[in-house]
Amino acid sequence: MDRRLFLAQGALAGGVVAVPAARVWAQAAAPATITREGMRPQMPHGIQSGDPKADGAVIWTRSDRPARLWLDWSTTASFANATRVRGPHMLEDTDFTGRVDLSGLPAGQEIFYRVVLQDLRNERVLSDAVQGHLRLPPAAMGGRASRDVRFVWSGDTAGQGWGINEAWGGMKIYEQMRQTNPDFFLHSGDTIYADGPISAEVKLADGSVWNNLVTEEVSKVAETLNEYRGRYRYNLMDANVRRMAADVPQIWQWDDHEVVNNYSDSKDLSGDDRYTEKNVPLLVARATKAFHEYAPIRRTADVESERVYRHLPQGPLLDLFVVDMRSYRGPNTDNLQTAESDTTTFMGRPQLAWLLDGLKRSKAVWKVIAADMPIGLHVPDGKKWEAIANGEDGAAKGRELEIAGLLRAIKQAGIQNVVWLTADVHYTAAHFYDPAKAQFSDFAPFWEFVSGPLNAGGFGPNKVDGTFGLQVMYQKAPEAPNAPPSSGMQFFGQVDIDARTRAMTVTLKDIAGASLYSKTLAPQRT
Repeated sequence: MDRRLFLAQGALAGGVVAVPAARVWAQAAAPATITREGMRPQMPHGIQSGDPKADGAVIWTRSDRPARLWLDWSTTASFANATRVRGPHMLEDTDFTGRVDLSGLPAGQEIFYRVVLQDLRNERVLSDAVQGHLRLPPAAMGGRASRDVRFVWSGDTAGQGWGINEAWGGMKIYEQMRQTNPDFFLHSGDTIYADGPISAEVKLADGSVWNNLVTEEVSKVAETLNEYRGRYRYNLMDANVRRMAADVPQIWQWDDHEVVNNYSDSKDLSGDDRYTEKNVPLLVARATKAFHEYAPIRRTADVESERVYRHLPQGPLLDLFVVDMRSYRGPNTDNLQTAESDTTTFMGRPQLAWLLDGLKRSKAVWKVIAADMPIGLHVPDGKKWEAIANGEDGAAKGRELEIAGLLRAIKQAGIQNVVWLTADVHYTAAHFYDPAKAQFSDFAPFWEFVSGPLNAGGFGPNKVDGTFGLQVMYQKAPEAPNAPPSSGMQFFGQVDIDARTRAMTVTLKDIAGASLYSKTLAPQRT
């Protein structure tokens, strides 16, 4: 049974498949106590899978009470010969979230899983089982991939006051992405807007009203740990988001709005009356904890347990390098320094060394760098600069020095087939970086594709910086800033890699799934 039939045959309750626990757990050592539905543990925010690898993935859920997580997995939708895994206790210290990092799964397979919660106040009381699905990366067969690869990416969820409008259909772009049947979804950052209050009504330019679902936590800027957690809970109230999360593995990265707009070492909230807590490092700590509780992300070593940057191999055709352009940066400045220093740091030396080493070691045809910000677009922070570009088209300065060093090293190492994907600027674009038209030219030409937002305000297009020879090959943006989701200015990207030709096709799409621009890249071969 394929994935679509599996979902169609289940009872789609709020976007996920729920089946009676008593039937699922008929073989359990102690039978489940039959009790009223309201007395059973609930999973109001559904289930998620994330960080897929050759033989594993992370499975996540949240309980409404103290519970233990259990799950079964199988390669068939009937759950024949299912393997049962005991997960963690889910308690207040993690906001009742829990995860299992599955490993030892059969490579290249469709995996069907179901999650059951065991009530810790009465261990004979079980939740209904909630079912999900994921697809592992293609296996290698005779030196080639066993099948094609497809994934989607975008960023910027529920920003600028545009929340869940149930009368409009909710965050509909998530369902549109799910319908492409991707192997995984890459969320390029701004997974929440902790600094953007959501009100019940927003008056539109035509006089109509956008109606938001509102909770206490999203009605103001996030300051407490519970308010940061509440932002993630809010997004998972949307049926489209939950349905996709149960059906498609996700790969998350983060940017600034998980904490506060444009945060860096220079962030100062002393003049922002919305905040009673002015201590930015404390806000970062609370935001970081909430992010790692709710993201279906694989835990790293205890040496840096909160690390977001990571390498996720996706079979012979694709290596994905998820970078973090937020956690290690120096302060936002005028970005015009002529020599590298702590004030020009963007990704930082350890992360750059990790990235370059991974690119050198990669045997995959394509190396995708998942970035949370574009390289050559102007992204201002008042009179300072928020991203890499500094508004001057001349030689590399400021944070551009770090990127110049990385691009030079990629060229010198002979690393081919590197593509950058990003979001952040709330419109969609295809960029070609041409050394023949650049002020800094010691790099191999490459493509960068931009897409977003996901149920947030549409903006752009941004001005272009000429230091790295950025050529805009396509872009689509709204005519007026902060365009609502109902304007249609919501975008995602789709990447297809052909197992036979090894060509990569990148397609930029809108909220209706219409293809706006497509570029096929032939792999370079040494």
